[in-house]
Amino acid sequence: MKLGLLGLGQRGYTMLEASIVHFDVNIVAVCDLYEDRVADAQKLISEKMGQSPKGFTNADEFFEEEMDAVLIMTSWETHVPLAVKAMKKGIVTGLEVGGAYTVQDCFDLVRAYEETKTPFMMMENCCFGKDELLATALARKGVFGEIVHCSGKYGHDLRYEVANGEKLRHYRLRNYLARNCENYPTHELLPIAKLLNINRGNRMVSLVSVASKAAGVRDYIAAHKDELPEHLHNATFKQGDIIDTIITCANGETIRLCLDTTLPRFYDRGFTVRGTKGMYMQTSNSVIVDGKTPEYWEPAVALEKLLNNAKEYEEYLPTVWKEMTEEKTKVGHGGMDGIELAVFFDCVENKKEMPIDVYDAASAMVISVLSEASIAQGGAPMTIPDFTSGAWLSRKPKDVVEL
Repeated sequence: MKLGLLGLGQRGYTMLEASIVHFDVNIVAVCDLYEDRVADAQKLISEKMGQSPKGFTNADEFFEEEMDAVLIMTSWETHVPLAVKAMKKGIVTGLEVGGAYTVQDCFDLVRAYEETKTPFMMMENCCFGKDELLATALARKGVFGEIVHCSGKYGHDLRYEVANGEKLRHYRLRNYLARNCENYPTHELLPIAKLLNINRGNRMVSLVSVASKAAGVRDYIAAHKDELPEHLHNATFKQGDIIDTIITCANGETIRLCLDTTLPRFYDRGFTVRGTKGMYMQTSNSVIVDGKTPEYWEPAVALEKLLNNAKEYEEYLPTVWKEMTEEKTKVGHGGMDGIELAVFFDCVENKKEMPIDVYDAASAMVISVLSEASIAQGGAPMTIPDFTSGAWLSRKPKDVVEL
């Protein structure tokens, strides 16, 4: 397989360093706006793989190279135009995660796929996480009964990354200065969407979003003035510290999302599944099932007793996690990056249907746009477009791996 890598910043280089070198692919071209990133990637590929990819700082020139597939790992605002360009070139497209900027962006992505039929996959690694797949498998087996509600969060203290955006050459800084929205919805949303069969017998119908004040980055900068550019000392950030979003689904379920990235905290995706017979809670890695789990009235006692009891249900794990080795866990984010890439490459080489397709991508990415509008209007309800044009009613469910 001839593979191109577009975007070699924090995520792009991590995917290269931790994952790509473990697969039998021929990396023919790498591209980034910054020459040093291109040179570093070429050096790593040469040392680890014995290959000599061409290097580019211009995406148009990059796309003139012959390649079978491309991984796009650039800044959020360039995701859609670059993915559209790749599909129109007939290059199988793997697109890294992030939110969209306009509803039209999402329709452009869908139309490019429908016009070209170029295979497309959103590279949402959390869909391949051990916790997410265990909970999904339990739901599929009916352990939780009828699913009523799911929730998740992107809980990650990013104050250093945001405040040092210029030094790190990271796009989060400009986004947090200019926007107030659920800017990174897919980590928590897409695993939930797959579990609820969104776009395949179900769909997201509407949302409401609210935002807290924006104080976290401001106070962080005040405490680290000596380390940061003077023009940021009195900067006004629009991005609220906590963004809460509630989504309603056609089949009656609700989804709660939370973006929590600019206050002190531990990392947590908070993936939670609630059904009529039980639940899964990622934060404590706990499973509660009617008739099997003792009742605990004190929260502290309950968390202590149930902590990591999900291990008792690992017989439900998909084979890819049952066969996970210590070596494989080193391939990005505890192993889920490796599973994701293996699935993507298998779909490319064997012309299989992508498990996280363009309709999934558009539905998840549009949440950023609609949450921004809802927040601006005091939490007003927003209609979520049906990017499948009614096909969700008849499309068959598809999990990311065999469960």
